Formats: sequence, C-alpha cells, structure tokens
Amino acid sequence: MCKFFSNFAPDMKKLALIIVLCFLSLAYAHAETIVLHTGARVEGTILFQNDEVVIVRDEAGARFQYLRTDVAEILSDNAEEAEQVDIEAEPEITTSKKASILLELSCAPSIMIPFSPFGNAAIDLLAGTHHIKDRHIFIGAGVGYHGYFQDGCSYNFLPIEAKLSVPFMEATHAPVFGIALGYGVALSKDYIGGIYTGIDFGYRYQINPKSALAVMVFASFQQARLNTTVTIDGNTYTHKAGRNFVSPGIKFALFF
Repeated sequence: MCKFFSNFAPDMKKLALIIVLCFLSLAYAHAETIVLHTGARVEGTILFQNDEVVIVRDEAGARFQYLRTDVAEILSDNAEEAEQVDIEAEPEITTSKKASILLELSCAPSIMIPFSPFGNAAIDLLAGTHHIKDRHIFIGAGVGYHGYFQDGCSYNFLPIEAKLSVPFMEATHAPVFGIALGYGVALSKDYIGGIYTGIDFGYRYQINPKSALAVMVFASFQQARLNTTVTIDGNTYTHKAGRNFVSPGIKFALFF
C-alpha cells in the first residue's frame, strides 16, 4: 500500500502543477497590451480606465497608472470582451473633480512709474474649475497679497481677481498661458489701490488628473494713488498722485 502511494505521489504533483498552469493561462488569456507614446509596452489586465487614466495590473501582480494622454494604443486579445467590461464599469468611474484650487507664489523686482525701484513678493489663492470640455483649463477667482518694498517704505495690496490658465495641449508636459484681472485693494489709508492685471507663460507638469505644477515667467501691473509732496513758492503741499507698479519675475503655481 505504501509503495502504491509513493508511486502515485509524483503523478499527483504533476497533476497539481498542470492545474495551476491552466489557471494561470486562463487568467491571462485575455490580457491587454498598453502601448505608450514613448514606445514602451506593458502587458497585463486593465483594472480601470476612462478618458483620463488607465490602471493596469501586470503578470507579476504590480499595478501601474498611466495618463490617457500618454497611451498611444491598447491592444486586447478579446476586443469584444474588453469593450463589455468598460461599459459595465463606466457607471462606477469617478470623473476628474470639477472644483480646483490654484496657489501661486511669486517674487520679482518691481518698478514704480515714475521710475523708482522696488521689490515685490506675492501670494494668490484662487478657487474655480480645472476641467472644461475634457481639458485641464483653469478658470476661477480669489484673493491674494502683493507687497512692494523699498528700504523702509512698503505698499501692500489685497488683489481681488479672476484668473484663466490654459495649456496649449493636453499632455503630461505642456506650455501654459495665463491671464488675471482684478482690483488691488490698498491695505493702508495712506494710499489708494486700483486695477490689477497680470499675464504669465511657462511650463506645466500634470502630476495626475487632478493636480498640476507650473513654473512661469510673468509680468504684473498694479495701479495706485500714493501720497506725494509738491513745493510751490516755498510752500509744501501733500496730495495723492497716480503711480503704477510694474513687476516682471518668476512664478510657481500648484493646481490641486
């Protein structure tokens, strides 16, 4: 009896191995191949996909996520089955959030016209949408703080502004253009604020469907009326005169 089981045991091991191999072959019988624009190919099973991302599990069980804009083609052993899975999964897919926050930090030399050199530091926080017609276009509004400094003198404004930021293409790496328009409220009674506007151009990196990081060069314009003194016939008079702050510099922006 023992001899019988000892002879039968190797056959049982072979049978178990065959069963395992059969299950593995069935599990990956309908695997897809993800072809990226870089030419790289990833073979595995698509777990989730929509117009923005593709999540795939490779044969080793590791999961990878790719932006849809980075995917050139998806090859499937069974196109009909893959299409059916997408249709069934679509109601559960959560699209990219519509609401978004834009945080901008900048520093720059500044010139007050008539000519007088200043330094400028600014921070802006805006809320809006980062997803318009399947594009990562930001449009929103918010407030900020803009300070202009010269030795012991400073002028501070609270800009209430609207902002539009548009990438030139839908890709992970893309040039981006932005424009802002608003009104800078003076933070002191010694001077008066005015119209604020700014433009920027630079590079944007799409971290994921909801977040992006940008580095840009910019130029801003802040209108103001400041206290000035005029001497006429030996008498000194103080009045508010129009002055403009022009600031070219570098800006960092985070969309999230």
